[in-house]
Amino acid sequence: MKVLCDQMLGTLAKWLRICGFDTFYEHENMTDDELLKQAELENRLIISRDKELIFRGKRRNLSVLELHTTDIDEQLQQVLKKIKIEKKNILTRCTLCNSILQPIDKKEIKGKVLQNIFESNQQFWYCISCQRYYWMGTHCQHMLKKIKHLIKES
Repeated sequence: MKVLCDQMLGTLAKWLRICGFDTFYEHENMTDDELLKQAELENRLIISRDKELIFRGKRRNLSVLELHTTDIDEQLQQVLKKIKIEKKNILTRCTLCNSILQPIDKKEIKGKVLQNIFESNQQFWYCISCQRYYWMGTHCQHMLKKIKHLIKES
């Protein structure tokens, strides 16, 4: 499912991308009209704490989810009650730009990441859009543990 997070939900947008959701994040002060149009054009679920945006989305018969908390774990649980994670999509998107990560041969990144990271990992991924490298470091283990816990809770 495609989702759209407004400017108040940057951390949630990042976590939804980690979970594998195609997540549009409004970060350039788009108007509510522009957000609604984006959600409509791309058939996205609007996720927001903005009551006016939610109200206007409902009036246009768009899918909306109003959040009532600023706690990221509670926000994620609320979202995961509405939409389900596909395990195969977890950790497949760039957390910055939402692009799908591409596997990259280890030999191609020698000298482009720290030597200890290069030596301690066998698999790497690359974001073509923002030219960042990704690997399964200990931070990923923590993310996967959190996601597993959230799935149980929702």
